[in-house]
Amino acid sequence: MTAVVALTPGSGLTTAVCAALEVSRASVHRHRTALTAAPRAAKPRHPVARALPESERDQVLAHLRMPRFADQTPTEVYATLLDEGVYLCSIRTMYRILAAHGEVAERRRRCLSNKLSADFMRRLWFQGRWRRARD
Repeated sequence: MTAVVALTPGSGLTTAVCAALEVSRASVHRHRTALTAAPRAAKPRHPVARALPESERDQVLAHLRMPRFADQTPTEVYATLLDEGVYLCSIRTMYRILAAHGEVAERRRRCLSNKLSADFMRRLWFQGRWRRARD
């Protein structure tokens, strides 16, 4: 494909080479124009008028970071808060807020880190004891 794109457009060889290599002429022309076109400038996004203010986003994040919600998804947090009579925002907004702070991945990993390190230390202790008994 790159060899066909490298041919000069006015040489008249494009059709023959595309037929020989079984490459679509439309694809070749599309690649050529993409290489010669100026890069597109990204348009700045305007803030949404209905977006939550920063103070309310902080309040939602504080609720999501509570220890009792550390092992729950935003859907479960939303349902629990509704049962308690508290409405903060939609489930999707909770995911957006967590994504903005880089916390969308496994949320219980923070809580399990102490347990995993204790398990790791226990394994090391048993391995060291076994090695000493063997020597």
